Amino acid sequence: MTKPAAPAALKTPAPEIHVCSLLAVPDTAARIKPSHLITLLGPGPTAATPQHMEAANHLRLVFNDISEPREGLIHPAEEHVAAVLTHARKWEQKAPLLIHCWAGISRSTASALISACALRPDVDERVFAQAVRAASRTATPNRLMIAIADQMLGREGRLISAVEAIGQGELSTEGIPFALTLG
Repeated sequence: MTKPAAPAALKTPAPEIHVCSLLAVPDTAARIKPSHLITLLGPGPTAATPQHMEAANHLRLVFNDISEPREGLIHPAEEHVAAVLTHARKWEQKAPLLIHCWAGISRSTASALISACALRPDVDERVFAQAVRAASRTATPNRLMIAIADQMLGREGRLISAVEAIGQGELSTEGIPFALTLG
């Protein structure tokens, strides 16, 4: 005998990774009540930890939004990607994960894609990359972060190819906030 499906109201919602700009963090955090937060900014002021969140669940990384090393700037490096992966893996997926950078376009979208691939290794990279593009026409994942994660996750170039396939997003000073469902 087949077990009946749970009513829709009783089903647990799929975990979501939300992406936004620094300016959108207060409103987004108040609306979605994330349990974990990743802040990706260059040197200087940083975002405050939302009041409802434990400070230990807020990862702050400092590096510039560049895709190759440049003198005087901090480029994304293996330790940054490793920290994103570690933080994402600590996330219990009971409440949303919020990731933001200055504009919500490059570092944060790369981190969301990297986190999704790490948390759901059985899902094809293209599925998540296409979901990012469908959710935000401005998303342009940082290519250096993607290349580092591709190697760290053993994706053998597939993650890089998936990001290349969605292309660069529309130019904007602030990205369109979106959610990536891990379903």
